[in-house]
Amino acid sequence: MTADDPAAPDIRARVAQLRGLREQVRRGPDEKATASQHAKGKLTARERIELLLDEGTFTEVEPLRRHRATGFGLEDRRPHTDGVVTGWGTVHGRTVFVYAHDFRIFGGALGEAHAEKIHRIMDRALAAGAPLVSLNDGAGARIQEGVTALSGYGGIFRRNARASGVIPQISVMLGPCAGGAAYSPALTDFVFMVRETSQMFITGPDVVQAVTGEKVTLGGLGGADVHAEVSGVAHFAYDDEETCLEEVRYLLSLLPQNNRETAPAVHPEDPVDRPCDPLLDLVPAGGHRPYDMRRVVEEIVDDGEYLEIHERWAANVIVALARIGGQVVGIVANQPLVLAGVLDIDASEKAARFVQMCDAFNIPLVTLVDVPGFLPGVDQEHNGIIRRGAKLLYAYCNATVPRISLILRKAYGGAYIVMDSRSVGADLSFAWPSNEIAVMGAEGAANVIFRRRIQAADDPEATRRQLVKEYKAELMHPYYAAERGLLDDVVDPVETRRVLAESLRMLRTKHADLASRKHGNPPQ
Repeated sequence: MTADDPAAPDIRARVAQLRGLREQVRRGPDEKATASQHAKGKLTARERIELLLDEGTFTEVEPLRRHRATGFGLEDRRPHTDGVVTGWGTVHGRTVFVYAHDFRIFGGALGEAHAEKIHRIMDRALAAGAPLVSLNDGAGARIQEGVTALSGYGGIFRRNARASGVIPQISVMLGPCAGGAAYSPALTDFVFMVRETSQMFITGPDVVQAVTGEKVTLGGLGGADVHAEVSGVAHFAYDDEETCLEEVRYLLSLLPQNNRETAPAVHPEDPVDRPCDPLLDLVPAGGHRPYDMRRVVEEIVDDGEYLEIHERWAANVIVALARIGGQVVGIVANQPLVLAGVLDIDASEKAARFVQMCDAFNIPLVTLVDVPGFLPGVDQEHNGIIRRGAKLLYAYCNATVPRISLILRKAYGGAYIVMDSRSVGADLSFAWPSNEIAVMGAEGAANVIFRRRIQAADDPEATRRQLVKEYKAELMHPYYAAERGLLDDVVDPVETRRVLAESLRMLRTKHADLASRKHGNPPQ
């Protein structure tokens, strides 16, 4: 092309026009809308993406997309992006796909074009085998577009289900999410929420009051703390968006790109053979004395660092991602500080969901056991402890990743079996010399077995104490299970980290296939 080519100025003008248009799209609708967003303590969609992704790596797709709906004045309002920003970039150098609702445009409400953009980025993430992060800040379906908008949600749900267990899916709630829109986050692997600014509910406070007469605020109905502590819908809750998005980045660093890869390993600076002397004092020998299992986890994992999931919901069991010897592991552990570490309905469901996630994404499981049993009670039985407790049993039995269990202290009854015992498929099962593996505690067992003998004794209490002592000596000594091949070894607590690291290294190449089937039918 020569300088006097008549087409040259036109091309330059068009490029200038394109650059101006892109800058306009990048800025968004107007400064007033941006100021309103900031006044609510919320960032814009693009500001959020910049915090999530590595600097300068975001590639946007369909920034010039506009809706084609008519009626109710929509034909006069056709902003670019149609209220959602989509594309990909990197987090810690690895590809991540993202879509972010732009609340400044139609309140982030979903219409036909908006939905199609999300569908396409979800399809690209699945095809590329890379994680998908949704930054949610939308007012639900775009009412002006009617059922067309609703069908857009169906396409999102279907893709969420197809991607489940194939690529990590993370939902970050940064504003309202009401009605059917809430089901997409519920279908993903992890849900993050921000206090004060994010809410999730199927029916809002006004509808609740009209139907039931109950008065409740937005936060009281579906705020971050409610879902992180009461419902279990949210895995994480933070005070601000910056902290929240930084933690999303940390979580992504612990996950593989897809179900065909393993989580990224690192060279450990913490020696794998580091002696764990503090463990000798952290766990009391007396079975009825509580202690904080988190301190045990800190002592075992690399540099004491781990990411606890569902920290405030069902706190009687701990689930967390960490590294041991540089390798990412999923940790499931009873928490004696809460309900003595028993398994109940919520704890069983929490642990089951975590085990399934780890198995789907090739993350080895380490189970730390100190469980006195299942929580007794009419409420537990009537609300399905059998059915819902079986979810954890099913999850472990179905898991093919490397599985190591370590019994620290108590392991009683069915709860011992469910917490990844050798009998349900643990690859290696270890115990500390303080372990008590039994059908139930010695006191309860003696009362059942020797009831008549105790009742007939001249001194029933003295007789009961003697029989409890005999039962412990006969059936509950630390080596009873090892002698019968139910444990691979009884280990010195000081050597726990080394034993786990060496076992994980050995199991790294484990391969196990399930029987051919369309899918299982787990308890619901």
